[in-house]
Amino acid sequence: MRAESGERGHVVAPTAERPVPGDVAEGVTADPERELGSRAPRFIKASRTLHVSWQVGVFVVGLAVVVAGVFMLVLPGPGWLVIFGGMAIWATEFVWAQLVLRWTRRKVTEAAQKALDPKVRRRNIILTTVGLVIIAVLVGIYLWKFGIVMPWKIDQ
Repeated sequence: MRAESGERGHVVAPTAERPVPGDVAEGVTADPERELGSRAPRFIKASRTLHVSWQVGVFVVGLAVVVAGVFMLVLPGPGWLVIFGGMAIWATEFVWAQLVLRWTRRKVTEAAQKALDPKVRRRNIILTTVGLVIIAVLVGIYLWKFGIVMPWKIDQ
């Protein structure tokens, strides 16, 4: 927490009664595990009709992004990245999407930590090397048996 200036230039530590602007006590959390719920502006939350309209709009935009991501899974494009972007849009309003994103973030962090383990890295390097050697041998056998044949006729 930050200290603020008191009377006569003395430094006064922040207390629960006197929060420093931007600190946790004011509602801004420093923890990445933020509180669950809507992140709509206060004036939108004040009106039930406006808030439901806001949620419908967020859902429709998020749905469009997720559907585009699903199409990108079979078409060229960053499908999973776009799907998670749509989930992030939904997470601005819906608790279930916030929980899914927290779970996903936790699983990705765990997988990254496992990948950094020296034993796992060594195993992955060995498996990749063996796979590349097998592919190189198969390509060599194909070229030895059939040679390089262009799919178009250059001579004519």
